Amino acid sequence: MTNTELWKNVLGEIELQISRPNFLTWLKQSELVDRNDRDGVVLVSLPNNFAKEWVRNRYHKLILGSLRSIDSSIKNVDYVVASFAATSAATHKQALLRKALPLKPQQPLIELRIDPVTNLNPKYTFGSYVVGSSNELAHAAMQAVIENVGTRYNPLFIYGGVGLGKTHLLHAAGNTIMERYHGSVRVFYVTSEKFINDVVWAIRNRRMEDVKRRYRDVDVLIVDDIQFIAGKPTTELEFFYTFNTLHEHSKQIIISSDRSPAAIPTLEERLRSRFEGGMIADISYPDYEMRLAILNTKTPPNTLQEKTIEYIATKVQKNIRELEGVLNKVLFYQQYKNEHITMKKLDEIISETIQITSKNITAGDIIRTVADFFEVPQVELTERSRKQEIVEPRQITMYLLRDVLKLSYPHIGEKLGKRDHTTAIHAFEKISREMTQNPTLNQKVALIKERVYKGV
Repeated sequence: MTNTELWKNVLGEIELQISRPNFLTWLKQSELVDRNDRDGVVLVSLPNNFAKEWVRNRYHKLILGSLRSIDSSIKNVDYVVASFAATSAATHKQALLRKALPLKPQQPLIELRIDPVTNLNPKYTFGSYVVGSSNELAHAAMQAVIENVGTRYNPLFIYGGVGLGKTHLLHAAGNTIMERYHGSVRVFYVTSEKFINDVVWAIRNRRMEDVKRRYRDVDVLIVDDIQFIAGKPTTELEFFYTFNTLHEHSKQIIISSDRSPAAIPTLEERLRSRFEGGMIADISYPDYEMRLAILNTKTPPNTLQEKTIEYIATKVQKNIRELEGVLNKVLFYQQYKNEHITMKKLDEIISETIQITSKNITAGDIIRTVADFFEVPQVELTERSRKQEIVEPRQITMYLLRDVLKLSYPHIGEKLGKRDHTTAIHAFEKISREMTQNPTLNQKVALIKERVYKGV
């Protein structure tokens, strides 16, 4: 494997574990510029000194763990500024690598990376998890599960939008269970994407028994983003049998999703009923006090004025990852570029990070996003289809075209099947009214709107 291929694989793994803004800010421009096979040390370049120190201090353990998961012969990582790496001779880089070897015993490598047995990330703990009104039910339910593994709230189904801390909560629970029961309770964390890939691999290689053993020979199974298995019959079937096997033997199942079971349109009914048979807890958008607490927890002492932190907490309202992304960019401009952060500059950073404007959103974007969310053909939203399963998606589309783009009712009716403007008015008023009474519908609209703004 070449250095480029190795680093590409490492970045692909890291991108799944940190927020998108942080990945783009700190690691997108990084490169693996040299590798000393004899000493097991690699040299990674960053664009500037501030980025080098930030990555060294914040992501070294994650980088080293990812490298070692691919190549166990790697023992250490050193960092260099890109301009220096580009002009340095190969011999000098080798000297840097040898100099980077530890002069004193390092922490055991098992502490520096994701646990290969459990898949748990040790950086996610309850010590760094901020609890507020938006997540207190999910947090309390998780604490009850930790105290009574397999006997209370089984399954536990946590749902909420992107970037609200579901993954942190799942890893923190798994790490706490491992610590509290001293490893006697077997925990296994997996994303639904990995579960799908394992099932596909097992089918192709006729190794399904291996997958069954991996997922059923545990005491606690934690599955992140379960919504992605919906509409994949073979995967759903295997998960159904895995779920039943674990549940019948009082093994704990913890599941997360971006929406409630009732709001996953193509999920098999038998799986939906099992998910709904346990405890369902939602994580909603953090309130101002919680956002402020998160920022204060993550801001180094004596770096930002209180009014700057408060302003960020006021403006970034719906995503904890975006909070961290904005904070990191502000710290970058202030500490590395030595810029005074004015309110105008702060607004620019916030807009760049969370893309809060809707000026580039089109009617086609909304129609496509709604169709993808409900997994229906776009053409059935824009033509005069009378299928019952199209009614709600079409009404939500009409609502969003009015709410986000402020299109006229005649224009909306024309775009969606050449309908009369009164149909668009009825749809907008109906969705507006029911959103105040139906939490599931409210969440569907919020998730779709979030995807529209993100361009997902």
